[in-house]
Amino acid sequence: MREKTEKKRLAILRILQESNNCLSSSKLTRQLQAMGYEVSGRTIRLYLLELDREGFTENHGKRGRRITERGIKELSAVKVYEKIGIMAAKIDQLSYNMNFDILKKSGTVIVNISILPVDKLYQSTPLIKKVFAAGYAMGQLLTLFPAGKKVGEPTVPQGCVGIGTVCSVTVNGVLLAHGVPTNSRFGGLLELQDKKPTRFVELIHYEGTTIDPLEIFIRTGMTDYIGATETGNGRIGVGFREIPADSRNQVMEIAQQLEAIGLGGFLAIGWPGQPLLDIPVSEGRVGAVVIGGLNPIAILEEHGIKLHSHAMAALADYQSLFPYQELDVRIRNFI
Repeated sequence: MREKTEKKRLAILRILQESNNCLSSSKLTRQLQAMGYEVSGRTIRLYLLELDREGFTENHGKRGRRITERGIKELSAVKVYEKIGIMAAKIDQLSYNMNFDILKKSGTVIVNISILPVDKLYQSTPLIKKVFAAGYAMGQLLTLFPAGKKVGEPTVPQGCVGIGTVCSVTVNGVLLAHGVPTNSRFGGLLELQDKKPTRFVELIHYEGTTIDPLEIFIRTGMTDYIGATETGNGRIGVGFREIPADSRNQVMEIAQQLEAIGLGGFLAIGWPGQPLLDIPVSEGRVGAVVIGGLNPIAILEEHGIKLHSHAMAALADYQSLFPYQELDVRIRNFI
């Protein structure tokens, strides 16, 4: 009984967080019932009173309840085992919700967001461009978000700029639209020697993590984009995918099309049932290595420029992206 009650309380907090607005008890009741919870209006009102007392929600009268900062922290502190697999689920959800059309060059793609203080922009720009120029970025496009703009969950604070880079999961969405199911196995650190991929030195399976693997590698200082861009010897973030063996030729063609429109992200595509960079591949499938979308931002951390990054933050219109070569001009116009 206690476990069921806690799940309902957390469900209320999640609904309030996702709405980013005040909701009445009647609206909360309808949404919970739609999610399969057996609740009455009276029960919800009792839960809300408890949440108010604990400081997780606040009462705005007729407008309803709003989640508080303490309530948001409570959600983030939910037992880790309940979050396991959320990364893999998010990949599938965003891939499904994408509507990008290669031929029309229109629709939405998935972007990461990195929040950077405005006074660090001019110092950061040449470093970001360096990663793109070296070919270690997911395509050649990016975008900027102004202060006050909400991009998925995070909102860009005053005095900051949001840098949006194309997420590698965009590849999943494009392949899905062409009838090719993709299994995202893990994110890893790939070692380069003379600009060529040699082996994986670290990997984290998406099914077993609550945080994007590349975010972890960046925060813990495990990447080496300075070496990768200056000498060709370093460690960069990538994702490992599996696709049906019969789709290999089709995927090769799609990879070329993506490259032509600035969304190229395939670093390597293997052969049916054969290991790729020493990673075993399931029978009847082909391995593929996709470049990490946060790579252009990771080099900033290596130079001591602190920022907050969120992988798979939101969907963004392809038309809002621009070539990395224009970053200097865009920033001057932007600020």
